[in-house]
Amino acid sequence: MNISVEPLSVEPLEKQDIEIVERKGIGHPDSICDGIAESVSRSLSRYYKEHFGRILHHNTDQVELVGGRSNPVFGGGEILQPMFLLLSGRATMHCGENKIPTHRIAIEAARTYLDENLANINVNSHIVIDSRLGEGSVDLQDNFEENLSMPRANDTSFGVSFAPLTETEKLVYDVEQFLNSKEFKKEFPPVGEDIKVMGLRIKEEILLTIAAAFISPRVDTREEYNRLKEEMKEEIIEKFNMTRKIRVDVNTADTGRSAFLTVTGTSSEMGDDGSVGRGNRANGLITPYRPMSMEATAGKNPVSHVGKLYNLLSKRVADDIAELEGIEEVQVYLLSQIGHPINDPAEACAKIITDANSTVSELKSEIKEIMSKNIENIRHITELVVQGKLNVF
Repeated sequence: MNISVEPLSVEPLEKQDIEIVERKGIGHPDSICDGIAESVSRSLSRYYKEHFGRILHHNTDQVELVGGRSNPVFGGGEILQPMFLLLSGRATMHCGENKIPTHRIAIEAARTYLDENLANINVNSHIVIDSRLGEGSVDLQDNFEENLSMPRANDTSFGVSFAPLTETEKLVYDVEQFLNSKEFKKEFPPVGEDIKVMGLRIKEEILLTIAAAFISPRVDTREEYNRLKEEMKEEIIEKFNMTRKIRVDVNTADTGRSAFLTVTGTSSEMGDDGSVGRGNRANGLITPYRPMSMEATAGKNPVSHVGKLYNLLSKRVADDIAELEGIEEVQVYLLSQIGHPINDPAEACAKIITDANSTVSELKSEIKEIMSKNIENIRHITELVVQGKLNVF
């Protein structure tokens, strides 16, 4: 394993003039697919462990949500055509003489996830769920099973992350979490879970553009809708008061004839489709001004799929390095080789920006120790994922 620590020769993002960052909330069609893909993987992992003592090969990261049709109107509305959810990917369906109820497990996991996270979707009438999971290829299953003491990477891939979050990144993340919190929903019950927050910082001013689906049966008139939008803006500015100036715009596509109304709180009811991996990265954000991996983290198996493990691990490594005195910014890159042990990456690289009182050479040994320790303990990531203790989108 080669561990490198190098200087990052750029201005820290916090000090640059322009920054863009985005987060798709839990009810966004892409996030729904991510959440269901991960829920299916966790359910299969738990079933495999309970019945066979170990997690068997699977990747459930191919979930597609096909939008339905609806007719939302102020004070009411109806679903005209249900959404369609396709569960795809690969999973072990037989172990010895035992047949595994893979499709039942997957569909139940999807229904449970929707029940727990999208309160206004009726899983019996608003959505049709079908499982078309298949079995994995023989070579990948063999690679998965061959070395149980230390799994071998199932792909040649990389994971990347950074730390610390800038003020804008943290604001975008926290605002979406607040708008989808129980506290906020109690105060604003007409606001659904399909929320997207786009942050633009120009020097010392941050503009938040928020798309928030309203639940049509809970909003009687356009006047009430407009009032609630203004109250949302005021609530955000008051709660997230900071040194930089914040401007907030809500549902800027509204016209005199249209509004962001939905019957169920998500735009997927009306033709907006979703796919796994098209939304937030493993750290919960979409950050075009930062290094990102295009890997879909949700749904990949938590044992050997480096597209999942290395993105989650690089985030933990970056967070730990950012805690060191003298670090202004860090980027972490982990590269695997298919068939090699997951605790033996082909390259582990940290690129750092130090403050004026520190140098790369002074911090190099501490950083290498942090990286080595986390990589050696990579299997802990698997445990946390199966327990649902790590967010993957």
